[in-house]
Amino acid sequence: MPVYEYTALNKKGKTISGLIDSENIRTAKTKLRSATIYPISITEVDEQITKHKQRVSFFSSKIRISEISMMTRQLATLISAGFPLTTALNTMLPQTKKESFKRVLSRIKDSIEEGSSFAEALAKYPGIFSTVYLNMVRAGEASGTLDIVLDRLADISEKQHHLNSKIKSAMAYPLLMTFVGAGVLFFLLTVIVPNITSIFVEMNQALPVTTQILISTSRFLRQWWLLILGGGGILVISYNIAKKNLSFQLSVDRFILRIPVIGDLVRKIAVARFTGTLGTLLENGVSLLNALEIVQNVTGNKIIEAAIIDAAKEVERGNELGSALSRNKNFPYLAVQMIKIGEQSGKLEPMLKKTATVYENEIETSILGMTSLMEPVIILIMAFVVGFIVLSICLPIFEMNQLVK
Repeated sequence: MPVYEYTALNKKGKTISGLIDSENIRTAKTKLRSATIYPISITEVDEQITKHKQRVSFFSSKIRISEISMMTRQLATLISAGFPLTTALNTMLPQTKKESFKRVLSRIKDSIEEGSSFAEALAKYPGIFSTVYLNMVRAGEASGTLDIVLDRLADISEKQHHLNSKIKSAMAYPLLMTFVGAGVLFFLLTVIVPNITSIFVEMNQALPVTTQILISTSRFLRQWWLLILGGGGILVISYNIAKKNLSFQLSVDRFILRIPVIGDLVRKIAVARFTGTLGTLLENGVSLLNALEIVQNVTGNKIIEAAIIDAAKEVERGNELGSALSRNKNFPYLAVQMIKIGEQSGKLEPMLKKTATVYENEIETSILGMTSLMEPVIILIMAFVVGFIVLSICLPIFEMNQLVK
């Protein structure tokens, strides 16, 4: 379908521009007027230019989980109210604020009108809609329960967004304290300390060891701070390149799982994602083997992912999921037992979702405990460093006073 670039006036008289899909210029103008947008000029855009603009738009304006969740919830509500899928999508377009997302929804609607299924239309945007999202939509379309599936997808997205927000908000204050504290110490060591310690150096007097350490540290930071900053940048870039290597990523994820407290938290997050997503997929008619293949990528840890792959192979041979997972030490005992109980009672789906809820609650408790511990630790470290600086400055002054006496 042709794409047109337009310049128009909105109902407030403000000049706006954008892209619209339409059969011809006349229908494009009709579409714009129906959205209370009054075109001034409208021209057909070459397909290659359009694709380039879309790439630029996606890089400059990433679509967030919260926006996908809101769209999914609205779409589920409209479909359950009796709206056809294309009509529901068309109704949502004027309400979508982000231009990049609006463009995606418009193209999805056009693909459906051209004969594609909803899942096939979504599959064209793998960077926006996950494998879990696509498979659940496909299952919903096959079973005729798309509105129910979309509601559950919205629940999953909202839970994920809620958990991510809790982690970010809990870590925000300790990280802020760390950066501010590091900045203050850097300023003290590179600006204040050299001005004070220069007096001691000029006196050619033997200085205490602590003062010598302070002067050496200050001199090193002033001379090499740019190299340190550049080295840090190179390490970050090198890590981002190296993590594309599977063996390196496995080593890193294995090391993370072995870190006290942090490793336990990462394991809980992975298990919560695994059990919650698996339970939802099974509830929506996805077979266990297909569901296990889908949920491999939601854990965020390659070691846990490898354990799920091994468990899937065991299930394919006819073994139970709980027994297969119990052979891997990276899965917590409680999660394995709850899965076994679910299989034995014939209620695996609700038991998986219950397991996810248990671990989500534990994650929140762990994060609160970690952050409440981190704050006093950061303060103590800051107090120790500042105390060391004060002591290193004061000791030579005390010695000079004794010599004067």
